[in-house]
Amino acid sequence: MTKFVFVTGGVLSSVGKGITTSSIGKMLQTRGYKVTVIKIDPYVNVDAGTMNPYIHGEVYVTDDGGETDLDLGGYERFLDLNLPKVNNITTGQIYQTVINKERRGDFLGKCVQIVPHITNEIKRRIRLVAKRSKVDVVLTECGGTVGDIEGLPFLEAIRQMRLEEGFQNTLYVHIALIPILDVTGEMKTKPLQHSVNELRRIGIQPDIIVARCRKMIDSEALRKIALFGTIPENAVFCSYNVPSIYQVPLILDKQGMGKYACKRLGIPQKRPKWSEWKRFVNSVENPRFEVKIGLVGKYAGLADSYVSMNEALRHGGAAWQTRISIDYIKAERLERDVSRLELLKNYDGIFIPYGFGPRGTEGKMRAIRFARENNVPFLGICYGFQLAVVEFARNVCGLEDANSTEVNPDTTNPVIDLMPEQRGVEYKGATMRLGAHKIIVKKNTLAYTLYGTEEIYERHRHRWEVNRDYWNVLQKHGLVFSGKSPDGRRIEILELPDKFFFLASQFHGEFKSRPGKPDPEYYGFVKACLDRKLGNTKPEF
Repeated sequence: MTKFVFVTGGVLSSVGKGITTSSIGKMLQTRGYKVTVIKIDPYVNVDAGTMNPYIHGEVYVTDDGGETDLDLGGYERFLDLNLPKVNNITTGQIYQTVINKERRGDFLGKCVQIVPHITNEIKRRIRLVAKRSKVDVVLTECGGTVGDIEGLPFLEAIRQMRLEEGFQNTLYVHIALIPILDVTGEMKTKPLQHSVNELRRIGIQPDIIVARCRKMIDSEALRKIALFGTIPENAVFCSYNVPSIYQVPLILDKQGMGKYACKRLGIPQKRPKWSEWKRFVNSVENPRFEVKIGLVGKYAGLADSYVSMNEALRHGGAAWQTRISIDYIKAERLERDVSRLELLKNYDGIFIPYGFGPRGTEGKMRAIRFARENNVPFLGICYGFQLAVVEFARNVCGLEDANSTEVNPDTTNPVIDLMPEQRGVEYKGATMRLGAHKIIVKKNTLAYTLYGTEEIYERHRHRWEVNRDYWNVLQKHGLVFSGKSPDGRRIEILELPDKFFFLASQFHGEFKSRPGKPDPEYYGFVKACLDRKLGNTKPEF
């Protein structure tokens, strides 16, 4: 029978629910159990696709084209899973479904209410994931903070699931902050106590409490948490600050959390197999080298805007025993002050990420030109790929007014243009070219060297593409299109063979990067940065 684990958070948001949820999944995985993970987002948006990265962080794209919360990326990386979009449940989806049913008359004249109609739809979706995935354990992270008004229907639904699924088949895990006073150095458990009390007021008694703290909690704090949380002391654990998030499952399992969870769920205790995970963690913690990468972006003020890219770079670094130091450079600053371009000389590589709209585009293109003309390793992703085409068209092909129609609809040289099927699209949500698409990689190219195969599948999220009318002039001046769609209609990868490392892709390779299995374009970029720093004449893959 499927087991259900529900993870809630208290005191404040971003307390570490996603990492803890992933860590619980990893502890079960290393014991041989199959798991899947659901993220509940209480916002009324149907999905994350129309949200500003500054507000919500990156939009994570699934293989089947879902635009989801960034936590799904964390689950996929920790657990090496490819999750479908149904694993991200939002208030918008729930209410949209229930209202559509009401309009069809499915409720036979009943008064539609939060309980039971909204809560029933929430439970239906959780069970649907369980049925489709056929796993041993379904982990569900409830986004937001206990006490938030928008989260109440979800908490009520998971409260009901204990009654319906049974005590031994459900497990409640609550994570809350333990602040440390700067003046006295005292660990304060009262915020956590209030959070647990609020959860109990809703009708949920946690089975496990995870204290989130700067350092390991002391015995007095642990005793208080157990006493006022009404749980045994061996059901209290601490997620303290560590250099790498990939250490968290190890430190929690060392405290006995994996063993306790198995016992509480009534599943056989198995010896965990951590050797492969520990090898990766060791490669992250004990690097031989270090490279500095300048990330020039539109959303550089919030690292979570690029979380999958950051992790993909670290995965590539671990493969080469290299620590990745990333500086986030606001593209607009390179527009206002050209002298700042000289600062790019301090980096071993230049990275241009995704983005939308005109703001910061000229600054990004200045950084791309700097990388190209100074032979600095360069990697561009999605919008970075498109702007690399614009920069090349302007400064190498002589098309001075070349641009993307996204930036300037009236440009006389639209080297980047809206895809034909996107013309006339009115609704912004879930209408881009999304999800995994097949790509044909050209032999005898840098891309083929990195991927080692002619066929790859990568995830996309875009509306604009390289205008076919300009393919010939771009290629005539030396730009190589090393990856295309199977029908030959779309350019997917570009490179400059005469440069140390100059590669860009329309797709997002970071979404498929995993610990110990780095994405090839990030893997190659990091190695090129390292080789250039070590003085090698060309990258050695």
